[in-house]
Amino acid sequence: MERAEEPVVYQKLLPWEPSLESEEEVEEEETSEALVLNPRRHQDSSRNKAGGLPGTWARVVAALLLLAVGCSLAVRQLQNQGRSTGSLGSVAPPPGGHSHGPGVYHHGAIISPAATCSHLGRELLVAGGNVVDAGVGAALCLAVVHPHATGLGAMFWGLFHDSSSGNSTALTSGPAQTLAPGLGLPAALPTLHLLHARFGRLPWPRLLVGPTTLAQEGFLVDTPLARALVARGTEGLCPLLCHADGTPLGAGARATNPQLAAVLRSAALAPTSDLAGDALLSLLAGDLGVEVPSAVPRPTLEPAEQLPVPQGILFTTPSPSAGPELLALLEAALRSGAPIPDPCPPFLQTAVSPESSALAAVDSSGSVLLLTSSLNCSFGSAHLSPSTGVLLSNLVAKSTTSAWACPLILRGSLDDTEADVLGLVASGTPDVARAMTHTLLRHLAARPPTQAQHQHQGQQEPTEHPSTCGQGTLLQVAAHTEHAHVSSVPHACCPFQGF
Repeated sequence: MERAEEPVVYQKLLPWEPSLESEEEVEEEETSEALVLNPRRHQDSSRNKAGGLPGTWARVVAALLLLAVGCSLAVRQLQNQGRSTGSLGSVAPPPGGHSHGPGVYHHGAIISPAATCSHLGRELLVAGGNVVDAGVGAALCLAVVHPHATGLGAMFWGLFHDSSSGNSTALTSGPAQTLAPGLGLPAALPTLHLLHARFGRLPWPRLLVGPTTLAQEGFLVDTPLARALVARGTEGLCPLLCHADGTPLGAGARATNPQLAAVLRSAALAPTSDLAGDALLSLLAGDLGVEVPSAVPRPTLEPAEQLPVPQGILFTTPSPSAGPELLALLEAALRSGAPIPDPCPPFLQTAVSPESSALAAVDSSGSVLLLTSSLNCSFGSAHLSPSTGVLLSNLVAKSTTSAWACPLILRGSLDDTEADVLGLVASGTPDVARAMTHTLLRHLAARPPTQAQHQHQGQQEPTEHPSTCGQGTLLQVAAHTEHAHVSSVPHACCPFQGF
């Protein structure tokens, strides 16, 4: 009696697990190798009857199993590729990552009144610059594309918070001084150069490349500039901002300022802040037929004014800005414990609000730069220097306190370098100190001290929908949970860029 054939024994199939494509290829090879006869049960074909049918069936089964596994791998790979392709434009976050809404960035961001300048600031951040590089570069850009609100003839105030040291520093152009009757002494170049020399990271000439190119090759007139031209008229502004027939350039028209481009190229070579402004001052004096003043006010950097509050500590700029007035209003309101007036308190009957410009830059570590500048009136004095392309301000020695300037920073804790930081800067309102007071009181009321104490290391979330009083604009930046946040009021009034 013939001995029955023993069954063919196969090793157990290895389970397939999804992984990277390279790992899938290796896994397929390993699975195929497992589908071999167990060498311990090797069958001699000479012992098989009828041509060794059991061995033939084994090979057929093995082939079918290989085919099934191969099809399974192919289907899984196609599904994975489909999911990867679909996620490129999807709102859903990729595996292991997360997405953000508008105005929230991992590294840094900048917000300004002009999209071109916000984009330029972002480029400086991406190139390895810090918030000072981005802010100064954007301010020089605004000096080219928004001559109605700022420029090389403007006065600047700034507030810089350094997250690495925890210090907040105020920047001032110095007291206003008259260059000629009704014309203010320009101070923008030495002021911005001083700020960059102390805290910037990129080379100074790098910051002037974009603004110089815009002035030389041209920029498109945006809606704010076009509206200002219609409201102000073109007297004194031609040919810079006029058509050949004397009518103002409209939105979308291209404007160039080659004389200003030459000034910026010269400023890029200045080794010190004093020399950055002296060359421009000499050209302006020549245009006006006046002597260069023997004693020119110099910009300064000094510790910011402070006010402790239960939620942290406030910083702002010193006199003659509106910063001290802002802190006095806040302190009085907090001591009184009175409810926040709503709607906004009525403004004092003052003259037309000064034309001003503001921008803000922030990084995720908590460094913040706030800059605000003004020519006083729209287009300043409307005196266009023919040899420099600079519009001079009408901020002169008898000008009042800079009521348009009071940038504000709230830091959650002085002792913690990782505490959250909030920055606010406003422009275009007749009484910016009162408007900022109302805005900050609403922010503090939404985060009482008991809430701040329960939050980790004094962290406070930025206000999702900040508000301001008056017809001006408010820019808000914040560093919160290792992200940079930017927003504005009115919503979308000021373009922002980040990465």
